[in-house]
Amino acid sequence: MTPVKTIELLAPAKNLICGLAAINHGADAVYIGGPKFGAREDAGNSFQDIETLVSSARIFGVKVFVALNTILYDSELDEAANQITRLYELGVDALIIQDLGILEMDLPPIALHASTQLHNYLPEQLKFLEAVHFRRAVLARELSLSQIKDIRSQTTLELEAFVHGALCVSFSGRCYLSHAIGGRSANRGACAQPCRKLYTLYDSENKVITSDQHLLSLKDLNHSHSISDLADAGISSLKIEGRLKDVDYVKNITAFYRQKVDAFLEEKPEFMSSSAGKTTVSFEANPSKSFNRGATDYFLNGRSREITSFSSPKFLGETIGVVTKVDQLFFETDSKVEISNNDGLVFLSTKGESIGIKVNTVANGRIYPDKLNGIYPGAMIHRNYDHRFQEELKGDHTRRRISLKIEIVDTENGFDIQGVDETGTTVLLSFEIPKIPARDVLKSKETIVHQLSKAGDTPFLVIDVKTNSTEKYFFQVSVLNTMRRDLINRITEIRMNKLPERVMNLPNDFPYPEKNIGYEWNISNHLARKFFQRHGVENPQMAFEKQPVHHGKTVMTTKHCLKFQLGYCLSFGGVKPKEFREPFSLNDGKNNLGLEFDCAQCVMKVIY
Repeated sequence: MTPVKTIELLAPAKNLICGLAAINHGADAVYIGGPKFGAREDAGNSFQDIETLVSSARIFGVKVFVALNTILYDSELDEAANQITRLYELGVDALIIQDLGILEMDLPPIALHASTQLHNYLPEQLKFLEAVHFRRAVLARELSLSQIKDIRSQTTLELEAFVHGALCVSFSGRCYLSHAIGGRSANRGACAQPCRKLYTLYDSENKVITSDQHLLSLKDLNHSHSISDLADAGISSLKIEGRLKDVDYVKNITAFYRQKVDAFLEEKPEFMSSSAGKTTVSFEANPSKSFNRGATDYFLNGRSREITSFSSPKFLGETIGVVTKVDQLFFETDSKVEISNNDGLVFLSTKGESIGIKVNTVANGRIYPDKLNGIYPGAMIHRNYDHRFQEELKGDHTRRRISLKIEIVDTENGFDIQGVDETGTTVLLSFEIPKIPARDVLKSKETIVHQLSKAGDTPFLVIDVKTNSTEKYFFQVSVLNTMRRDLINRITEIRMNKLPERVMNLPNDFPYPEKNIGYEWNISNHLARKFFQRHGVENPQMAFEKQPVHHGKTVMTTKHCLKFQLGYCLSFGGVKPKEFREPFSLNDGKNNLGLEFDCAQCVMKVIY
């Protein structure tokens, strides 16, 4: 018999509230930042909140991963080590790390996940991470399905892939643009997102190729139609991006992917969920109603021009329709979508800027906004705030519950009651109770079933009660309640006491795939340097943030290619431009950035 494979839905948590929402709306695992050193400096959380999240997750078998994925400076190593020990003591299931200096510490036996910032793109890198005892690797977003399959064939690491959310235009961990132009390091959790700015593209003679566009801005990832493909390729964890997103985003997107994953599990019996409990959602999950810049599958199915968001890096929302008439107080559209008071609408101006308007009232097909803001006939209207949907989320009464079957039998001295939950957790309790014949057998059975089915506010849903002829006896309601309560409390105790699997992180000297490495390996402390030297790297360079000179260095390496987007790439059927000459450069009004096109690797490099 083929072993059943698990598939995990991994949701983000900015804070405890978001983490609890992720669990309730169907996440199999949650990732959250610790007090410090997570790659979102504005998303730190206290040990107390993490402990609460771990406790709330444990009943469902939901795992909690803590992101400790910034690069560390020498002055921070002791504090980071203490934080790791404390997180281990709180029962955290794994740490997501980037800084390999952590492996030189005296670590507790906690599982380690390799952050995507470690540039988990080539099989050689993944095989090395496995050799130094990582449990899991978060794969680079740029990988295609065939590349994922190739990696899967060469390593037994758990493989995690992003399936939804914002995309970094650079290979994660290989972007230094924010630090170069503003001193805010992405690898230290402080990215200022210069990729979302307006740029003008120039040729070598300072001719404008295209101006004032968001030339480095990408659409958001959406692999909701590729869950089966990813699972078949070897992905065991489907990750939603969003550790800076609010609770409404977490609810909506987690619930949406829970439904997608459940549909996949129905079709593929060789897979199973990695946690327990079924979520009953009280609203219609719809990703177009949460922040997004449009959807792309990025490079999963090969290179495509449908990855960029040049017009705007903002949330345009769901497409509503085209403006057909504009009056002094109102406008009309050709849309059949119902617009509500207080909805937020967006259109692009004739200059390509996104303009927002708020709906005051809607009457007879006419939309009366707070201000017209230059709206014009022919403008495409989007809705980026659906008031009714937001009200549904605020009144959300979604519940997640574990199915439970209960059986009661009579014994020599009383009765046994047994409970078996959906994961097979079994409890048998015995009660010495006098046996009093029932006057009304049908009513007695009704009482037994009714009282033993009342799980109340517990995380359980009783789906079956077998009475086994015990209805011939009379039961006081209080006795049945005690039996049920003791049974559920005991099952809860067993589930809560299931501790994370622990992993010994013993050092070795397995050779690193490369002998010489540059600042792109993000070595920012003496322990990280020691790690690479122990694994055979000769004279490893320090991180970009530690380099004395930044000018002339590559600050971004990306699969996104402007030559391809403009139709100039000969490898993909493009035509070499006659009016423009390389090298090209980008300018944001303050900084001039050179561009190099490495066609052999099919990447574009941005030079500071």
